[in-house]
Amino acid sequence: MYEETAPPGVLAGVARCLWRSAVNAPKRIVPDGCLDLVAGDKEVFVAGPDTGAWSSVTRPGTVLSGLRFVPGLAPAVLGVAADELRDQRVPLSELWGREGESVTEQVLGGRLSLGAVVAGRMADVTLPDPAVRALIRQLEAGPSRVAPAAGHLAIGERQLRRRFVQAVGYGPATYLRVTRFQRAIALAPRAPGLAALAAVAGYADQAHLSRDCRDLTGLTPRAYFVTRSIVDRSSPGGTAQRETRSA
Repeated sequence: MYEETAPPGVLAGVARCLWRSAVNAPKRIVPDGCLDLVAGDKEVFVAGPDTGAWSSVTRPGTVLSGLRFVPGLAPAVLGVAADELRDQRVPLSELWGREGESVTEQVLGGRLSLGAVVAGRMADVTLPDPAVRALIRQLEAGPSRVAPAAGHLAIGERQLRRRFVQAVGYGPATYLRVTRFQRAIALAPRAPGLAALAAVAGYADQAHLSRDCRDLTGLTPRAYFVTRSIVDRSSPGGTAQRETRSA
């Protein structure tokens, strides 16, 4: 079981969605460019931005709940740069100390929701640099390369990349790669074949899609897109075992 709900109004600008997941077998999670705050299996933790696939393994019957942040906004709420959480699952108590321990106890005890945790910190949220937010939007629109999307922004390339990495967790080129693959996932059910899928998702050719699929999922496109029963792209949680890692 996996389900998403839209965030309430107070969280609409910070959270992409709220979700719940219950599985009885390992689930393959692939990069989506987001950070999640997750509760369940006796802990509350932050799932950082992934660069490769990992397996979520939980005890049978475990129900996980999560809040998925809008890309670029998690660091302002969590108080830590996104790149420090890259490819990691970090207990909230390690990030926030005693406050994190208290929040964890209240969330697991049902006295506090993840949404309330984030809403309570939003008064102190400072949005990322406008140039970073603009570049995120442009990369999600599907350009073929980063340079045309970033070229008109009034900020130096090195400074823009540094701020982007801190906000998102990795550089613009990796983020473009991840969002393009997520587009392929969304379009796959309507594509008549892998070559057509590569074209509509914005890849140069089928070989380009194949390379990214192997790097981001650890599987060939045929195995990943045909055998969807092993895929859960939207349920970060549980104990992770890294399967692939790309730079």
